[in-house]
Amino acid sequence: QVQLVESGGGLVQAGGSLRLSCAASGSIFSIDAMGWYRQAPGKQRDVVATITSGGNTNYADSVKGRFTISRDNAKNTVYLQMNSLKPEDTAVYYCYQVIKSRRATNYEYYWGQGTQVTVSS
Repeated sequence: QVQLVESGGGLVQAGGSLRLSCAASGSIFSIDAMGWYRQAPGKQRDVVATITSGGNTNYADSVKGRFTISRDNAKNTVYLQMNSLKPEDTAVYYCYQVIKSRRATNYEYYWGQGTQVTVSS
């Protein structure tokens, strides 16, 4: 069984910073890509940032230059450093990791439980 646990959300004023973490645990054989999505109230879930196993990153246009995604393979953890936060960044943030468990033959998507980020103006 594989589990993802997120941490680091909260309430921050506009212009502030937060760092989200997402750690995978369990019967893990290998991890491929990792990333973050977010969902604001009444809106669809949108991709925020992704990082490949080789460290290549991609960002949504709305967060480029403000957010940084990184990963620590030794800890099976993906991070999202969020700077210069804006009220429109308010959402529930979900991490994912593409993992091949020890019992599986293929890679599968695993999701975190979601963490609330609220940016006040």
